[in-house]
Amino acid sequence: MKELLISLLNFFGLAWWVEVKTSAPRCIYYFGPFLNAQEAESAKAGYVEDIENEGAEGLSVSIQRCKPIALTVADDLGKFGDGGLLPV
Repeated sequence: MKELLISLLNFFGLAWWVEVKTSAPRCIYYFGPFLNAQEAESAKAGYVEDIENEGAEGLSVSIQRCKPIALTVADDLGKFGDGGLLPV
């Protein structure tokens, strides 16, 4: 039942996501969706650790309601300008 609610919230852009931006390489990663900000916050550390272990630098992390169109947005993929989000 929880997965159905998360899917519905995500459809309307109301689900919570962890957004991790890195400066080197220049990327934006989205992790989620989550039912609430607390769930996203508790999962955040694991995602940050994984990205740091891959050698990324200059991380900034935010928890937000959004609707990503791509889970990874990178300079070299030619998608960085749009930020990877759909307007909600």
